[in-house]
Amino acid sequence: MKFVTSMRILAAAALTTAAFGVSAQTLKLGHITPPTHVWHMVAEKIAVDLDAASGGKTKMAVSPLQKLGNEAQMINLMQAGAQQFGIFTVGGLSNREESLLGWSLPYVFKDVAHASRAAGTPAAKEMLKRLDQHGLVGLGYTFAGMRHVLSLQPVTSAKDLANKKIRSFPSPIYNDWWIANGAAPTAMPLSEVAPSLTTKLLDAVDVDLDALVGLKFHQQAPNLTLTNHMAFPAVIVVSKKWFATRSDAERAMITKVVQDAEKWGYQTAIDADVNNLKKASADGAQVVTFDIKSFQAVGGKVRDKYTAKNPLIADFYKQSKDL
Repeated sequence: MKFVTSMRILAAAALTTAAFGVSAQTLKLGHITPPTHVWHMVAEKIAVDLDAASGGKTKMAVSPLQKLGNEAQMINLMQAGAQQFGIFTVGGLSNREESLLGWSLPYVFKDVAHASRAAGTPAAKEMLKRLDQHGLVGLGYTFAGMRHVLSLQPVTSAKDLANKKIRSFPSPIYNDWWIANGAAPTAMPLSEVAPSLTTKLLDAVDVDLDALVGLKFHQQAPNLTLTNHMAFPAVIVVSKKWFATRSDAERAMITKVVQDAEKWGYQTAIDADVNNLKKASADGAQVVTFDIKSFQAVGGKVRDKYTAKNPLIADFYKQSKDL
């Protein structure tokens, strides 16, 4: 009986080996955020679950904080098949697929939960499909907190940012948004933000609470204005070139693992946005009372510009705003 049982175990192992290859593979997943960030947690969950689902045949090395390069460099690696997985900001990917700018329309989403629901819209799914032509397979979304303003001096209305340098994500819609509010958007890597605040090369930062808490920017700029002006998602992508070489069984396994991590990440981001505000406040961040209407006043103009120029952005806006 023991012999029969052993033979069955060996047979099962052989089937697993046939499905996923003889030798274990170690895959690369890169992103730009610190290890405390929710995107890193999602990446680690993918790694752990993929290891379990493959019976230890598929390992993953997760590299945070641009260790594999900036987003443009990592995308190039993925197009060549040298990096298998990535979690990339929609802002970075919008340089390839313009419709992803729809996620950065100001004052569309009430909170992270609202933005998470928008990920299930037909327009959001179409955005993922369009990444295929850029050598990437879009498997899902993951969210950080909503966007706010952290500043050296209190920002009580948009006029307080007049001619002030604000670290902003390098994207046309971010530039249009901050210029419309009178500020001077300045692009720089997250690693340079803290010293730039210390030396007053920056006056403020457009930031989510995940990054704020993880990198402790409030130690240089203590004033937090909860403008809540944009959502900040990323896309979980796989190299198209690499993915095409996998068996049907392996592709199905990977897709299932990512979908599970995506759903887990939604709730994790929702919870983190609440908890990170508590952490930041306890660690010295000062929440500023402000006039939100001064920011909202220009939101419509920016939205109109981008919905007029791209039909899929227009569809996404219509499908998302009333969820």
